[in-house]
Amino acid sequence: FEIMTQEHAEEIAFKWHYDGEYSFYDMEADREDLEEFVDKETRGNSMYSVIINNKLIGFFSFNKLNDNTYDIGLGIRPSLTGKGEGLEFLKSGIEFAKSEFKPEKLTLSVATFNQRAIKVYRKIGFKKTSTFMQDTNGSTFEFVKMEYVC
Repeated sequence: FEIMTQEHAEEIAFKWHYDGEYSFYDMEADREDLEEFVDKETRGNSMYSVIINNKLIGFFSFNKLNDNTYDIGLGIRPSLTGKGEGLEFLKSGIEFAKSEFKPEKLTLSVATFNQRAIKVYRKIGFKKTSTFMQDTNGSTFEFVKMEYVC
């Protein structure tokens, strides 16, 4: 895990493209999200690149909500999706968060159609806390809020 560089942010934003319905997660799918992701000032030090063998394989964001809770965001290289890599990737992010930030809880939000990710989150111990509608990618989508007790 290392603080995301501008080079990594631009690689993810402009070169990572997901197949089918998962193209929803392409950074270019939402102009506002794209601008925030590639702007170093907006990104700050809350975004981390995950590097294995000198290769960028994913990213995590960690945003402090209060003294004991962090909200995480994550993405894995498109060529690694659907291959059973998600559980280990998520475990590594949780372990990093525990050692770096000492949270009592982690939260995340995921589009309800993304059952593949929801299955991984549940397997590791995240529990659904609510659903909500969010405007993104030019429309409104349903999301699930999930929580993990560390």
